[in-house]
Amino acid sequence: MTDLTTPATADRQDGHLKRPAISFEFFPPKTEEMERNLWETINRLAPLEPKFVSVTYGAGGSTRERTHSTIARILQETALLPAAHLTCVGASRGEIDEIVDRYHEVGVRHIVALRGDPVGGIGTPYSSHPEGYQSSAGLVAGIKKRHGDIEVSVSAYPEKHPESRDFDADIDTLKAKVDAGATRAITQVFFDNDLYFRYLDRVRARGIDIPIVPGIMPMHNFKQARNFVTRNGTSVPDWLAAKFEGLDDDAETRKLVAATVAAGQVQKLAKHGVDTFHFYTMNRADLVFAISHLLGIRAKSAQKAA
Repeated sequence: MTDLTTPATADRQDGHLKRPAISFEFFPPKTEEMERNLWETINRLAPLEPKFVSVTYGAGGSTRERTHSTIARILQETALLPAAHLTCVGASRGEIDEIVDRYHEVGVRHIVALRGDPVGGIGTPYSSHPEGYQSSAGLVAGIKKRHGDIEVSVSAYPEKHPESRDFDADIDTLKAKVDAGATRAITQVFFDNDLYFRYLDRVRARGIDIPIVPGIMPMHNFKQARNFVTRNGTSVPDWLAAKFEGLDDDAETRKLVAATVAAGQVQKLAKHGVDTFHFYTMNRADLVFAISHLLGIRAKSAQKAA
């Protein structure tokens, strides 16, 4: 059993405990209430000093302006480094290049480049825009050609992308993105750490040496989260489902269980040498803040007080 009282940062560096690097993902709000909730979350998590925070981008560019305005506000009102998600879906090269230029103009120097989900939703056939970028690797190359100072992160799939023929083809896709200029990959959520380590072995065997950052999702609402992640190709182990049995109407206990499960996962990863984590926050601060605390990460204000 994972000891949740011991920070997972036991490796020492220059006589000090080594702090893991963390980053957070948010999605752009649709309403004023969601906007207030997002900024409460950002203000709560900002003192943890994440390496960056990313803001997602809806299928077909459906959240394009909201993503841009959220990114712009983060730049204006915080010291955080924002990373803008960008997809190939539903836009020509010219339109996407213009978006990249706009981001660069306001100060964005990090983009998460993705192919994006089909316009019809996950499970429907994907078709690229006839005048658009035909793949995520093409998008990466386009970004780097226009603005070489923009860092580009991409996605990775420990259980392979649902549309990939096999693991070799999936890793071919990742290799193409790295060759195009990507310098970090963030994984799809996973719940079995062995899947991540086996994937890492496959990736390293192909000569891919960029960081493969594990994507972690605390399950605030298990049933809802399970439906979402399984559509994206993530398997949910029976042992995990069993932990949430009988808690459909007990949100407080679900929260405690979710925090315990996610904290256990990241601490086990850390004990095996993983020192960087990306949290899918779902625009909620509580569980991510608690898990970061258990990793030994303290808010800047708390460090000063100590």
